Amino acid sequence: MGGTPALVAIVSAMREEIGGLRSHVDAARTERHAGRDFHLGRLHGVPCVLVLSGVGKVAAAATTAMLLDRFGARAVVFTGTAGGLGPSVGVGDVVVASALLQHDLDASPLFPRWEVPLTGRSRFEPHPGLSDLLAAASADALADLDAWCPPALRHDLALGALRVHRGLVVSGDRFVATRAEGETLRAALPDALAVEMEGAALAQVCHDYGVPFAVLRSISDRADDAATTDFLQFVSGYASELTHEVLRRALPGLAGRALAAQGVARGEA
Repeated sequence: MGGTPALVAIVSAMREEIGGLRSHVDAARTERHAGRDFHLGRLHGVPCVLVLSGVGKVAAAATTAMLLDRFGARAVVFTGTAGGLGPSVGVGDVVVASALLQHDLDASPLFPRWEVPLTGRSRFEPHPGLSDLLAAASADALADLDAWCPPALRHDLALGALRVHRGLVVSGDRFVATRAEGETLRAALPDALAVEMEGAALAQVCHDYGVPFAVLRSISDRADDAATTDFLQFVSGYASELTHEVLRRALPGLAGRALAAQGVARGEA
């Protein structure tokens, strides 16, 4: 890519999760690679690249590698929805990952369950500074809920007192949509707060490249028998607006942390 590399890459798995951001990108241009449209421009003044990865760990890993190799992203933020696992995590809440793990990875007996072979680790930790910024911006956005979330939508989704959580997010190539599946995950990984299908793959790629990343998830359901119904209503409204509200507040700080984490002088941005 010619010109200044994008400071921050913003990735989502589904079109509805990222669609609301594109209208806010200034001087945007689009490049298409490997069946994906990469939208480049300034989002609230920060050079960014936005991309729809597609669903699942392979799609997330391939997209992340392209963002780092082709577009020179200096920080990566994955945003979207997830199912709630933690007992205190409710619909509409935000989970900012402090660690990510592939719950469907099992190379035992050669390696311990969940460990990525030949790495000696099962959990990958996001950059704490980036995660701090997303958590603070999420708290601000939820405190200002009346300004951007219509009362009718809040009523339809039965949103209560909304909270921001920090903790383990687990990823796997299966949409968890039954109570039995959710309970199995809770029993195996009792500290897991949320389950989704991409974050841990992105985390592993960013770790390999040494690029800071963070994962932000809004909780669409409780990973139970109501997951499909809740998700279809939730994703196209609340989640996309929440993502924009959080990133609007967090992006200047994310850009600064990205530069600092990579040891790049601010004058080069």
